[in-house]
Order: sequence, then C-alpha cells, then structure tokens
Amino acid sequence: MTVQLPQVAAELAKRFEGFERKVKRGTQVSAVPYVCPAGFWTIGYGHLCKPDHQPITEKEAEAYLAQDLVKALNATLRYCPMLATEPEGRLAAIVDFTFNLGAGRLQTSTLRRRINQRDWLSAAQELRRWVYGGGKVLPGLVTRREAEAVWLLRNA
Repeated sequence: MTVQLPQVAAELAKRFEGFERKVKRGTQVSAVPYVCPAGFWTIGYGHLCKPDHQPITEKEAEAYLAQDLVKALNATLRYCPMLATEPEGRLAAIVDFTFNLGAGRLQTSTLRRRINQRDWLSAAQELRRWVYGGGKVLPGLVTRREAEAVWLLRNA
C-alpha cells in the first residue's frame, strides 16, 4: 500500500521552519546556510547542509523539503506502520515530528510506543515533551509540538 505525503505535513514544516536567512541577489531572493537553534547547519526550510552550501532559491528549498518529508514519511511508517490506516492529520503530525527531530528520535521514543498502542492522549503528552534544543526549552518547539498534538488528537 502506498501512502501519500499529507499536505498538512508540508504546511506544518513550512510554517515552523520558515524560508530562513534570505538574501537578495538582483531580483532573486535566496537562502544561505545558517545554524538553527539546535546547533545544526541548515538551509531553506530546515534542510541539513554543510556550512559552505551554495545559496538556494525558494523553489529549490521546496524541492529539498519535499525530499526530506518523503524520507520522514517513510521512517514514520517504518516505526509506526499503523499510522497508514489512521486519519491523515495524525500521520502529518508525526511526519512533521520525524522531519524536525529525525527518525532515530522517533524510533527510540515512548511517543512511538504510545502511537502504536493507539493511545492518542498519551501520545500527545509525549509530543509535548520534545521542546528542548541546545539544552533549553525553545518557544518555537513548544508551539510546534502543540500544533502537532492538535492534529494528532483531531480525530481521537
């Protein structure tokens, strides 16, 4: 069974990542690499990169995002296969989490266990715990996890 990437996942990622570090070159607006709050070199919509990555356009950033979200979708379904039969918003919430924090974090998490048990209230509580970057609570992550929790619980 092929599962399509939920549009909500792309919307969540774009909303919380933003097209960061814009520079204008003539009429072209580009993004350059920057260090995200968690300390990783990033470009565009949260795409991990090397510090010397060439500037990219918003269209290129969207292409990177699409690739990154497909990887996140595949990892999410590998660790939480039952999400394939759940409402799209639930899948979108966890794809965004996986995109943001990486498949390894999902794989070893209590969040994964709660999802696979279909314990949506506990899963939403677990989501809300993932708000640290660089050892401190980041307000942007608090807001992002809350948005994901809303999507997770929408059809509970």
